[in-house]
Amino acid sequence: MQNPRIEQVVTLMQHFAERTGLTAPHPPQRYLWTDAFAVCNYLGLAQLTGESIYIEYALRLVDQVHHILGHHRNDDPRTGWISGLDAQAGEQHPTRGGLRIGKALAERGPEDAYDERLEWDRDGQYFHYLTKWMHALDQLARVTRQAHYNAWARELAQTACHAFTYAPASGTQPHRMVWKMSIDLTHAQVAAMGQHDPLDGYITNLQLRASAAALHQAADGPGLEEETREYAAMLQDGDWATTDPLGLGGLLSDAYCLQQLEQQGVLFDVSLIDDLLRAALGGLHHYARNGELQQPAAYRLAFRELGLTIGLHAVERMQRATAQEQLTSFQQYLPLRESIEVFWRDPAHQQSPTWTEHRDINEVMLATSLLPDGFLKLWVPDENGS
Repeated sequence: MQNPRIEQVVTLMQHFAERTGLTAPHPPQRYLWTDAFAVCNYLGLAQLTGESIYIEYALRLVDQVHHILGHHRNDDPRTGWISGLDAQAGEQHPTRGGLRIGKALAERGPEDAYDERLEWDRDGQYFHYLTKWMHALDQLARVTRQAHYNAWARELAQTACHAFTYAPASGTQPHRMVWKMSIDLTHAQVAAMGQHDPLDGYITNLQLRASAAALHQAADGPGLEEETREYAAMLQDGDWATTDPLGLGGLLSDAYCLQQLEQQGVLFDVSLIDDLLRAALGGLHHYARNGELQQPAAYRLAFRELGLTIGLHAVERMQRATAQEQLTSFQQYLPLRESIEVFWRDPAHQQSPTWTEHRDINEVMLATSLLPDGFLKLWVPDENGS
């Protein structure tokens, strides 16, 4: 293999597998966001190289996530599946109760005082982590044509919608969402609504339903019609504008996902693509000028910046697929992708505490940026040769 980018991806993902217990004999350490990107990276390597070992890694990682993050923590007096299902039913429906984040600290108990700083390190469930896992499961279903992974993703989508959304007291406004739920999904841990959570829910549901139809499994498992309408209602007055690089990358990745779904025959209001591109373009204008990218490594967070580079890869793929005029406005920002990747590929910058303290997520997302198709490309089940 002569491509140095791909060689680095292979190295990064091998080290991740060994370090987190995927291929090494020590106890596995799983974290839902990072693992979702890792599954996609292994699928991308499998498609690129034709080597089945990467499919095996993806399958093994999914199994570990479900059996670790789908179960109660070792320091929790509760045991078994967090869904409450018995052992056999849990194996058949491992996502029915959602999945833990995988944070280091136990979740905050009902009697514990809220501490904003500590809450970032406490376990629970995040909606935007769950949607990333739905995407990873669906990509696995699309590549392998094993439909039960899509069914598990749809079961997770149904559970997440019911747990994280609620009707306002007035009863006349669209539903709202909470940011973080308890492990058992019985109560909110952080009640504020994530800015892009309804958007994530809507686009992910469109994708899952499209995959189910392509895999001829639309009637098997939740149809998600009601849940999709619920998210669509929440989008009516949505404000997607952000200057956060991870959020900007998410908007661009979402726009590319919608473009692919449209090309695959999915019906939705395509003006949403323009809305996302417009919001991302405005945020990029401010982000590129705020000086953050001129700071030393100790003052930067790689995984957030790499989220942006992944989104910029999505823009380039959108440009190849269509001559949409709005996309030309992003041309001036595409060089940011290379400058960020070069910065974080520098071994000296990888010695920074901001890299080493978040090594797993940084390395996996760097690998995604270097080989983005596993995450970005919606493989068509009837066309890939896996």
